[in-house]
Amino acid sequence: MATPEERLAELGLTLPEVVPPLAAYVPAVRTGDHVYTSGQLPLVKGELGVTGKVGAEVSAEEAKEQARICAVNALAAIKALVGELSQVVRIVKVVGFVASAPGFTGQPQVVNGASELLGEVFGEAGKHARSAVGVAVLPLDAPVEVEVIAEVR
Repeated sequence: MATPEERLAELGLTLPEVVPPLAAYVPAVRTGDHVYTSGQLPLVKGELGVTGKVGAEVSAEEAKEQARICAVNALAAIKALVGELSQVVRIVKVVGFVASAPGFTGQPQVVNGASELLGEVFGEAGKHARSAVGVAVLPLDAPVEVEVIAEVR
């Protein structure tokens, strides 16, 4: 069976360097058998590809892709802490925040971008509990932010 890193490569993805914190926090914390990531923005090489509210300046499809990038950044934070993604036993929970225009109700479909990627990388172990929440605004005017809780060896 392929490792999570090999599955990422098959998807054409490379884990980036961990995004430096924007404030007074760390990218991820391990306590016992769990790693909790901080909220990950869809930063690529330190920059947001799109900004604004989903359902206004950002389409739901664009936001779903941005949620996928957030999940990749979360995996980078987890790997930096535990060494290899093969140390992940399962993804326990994902929390997605979607900067939403008034009336936008597609938060679950947007956060599917993160959830589907985790399923592709970890298979059954990537199935998780989840919350998808609409919010007024996110840091840097990002359209989406994702947190991940993983059980690790």
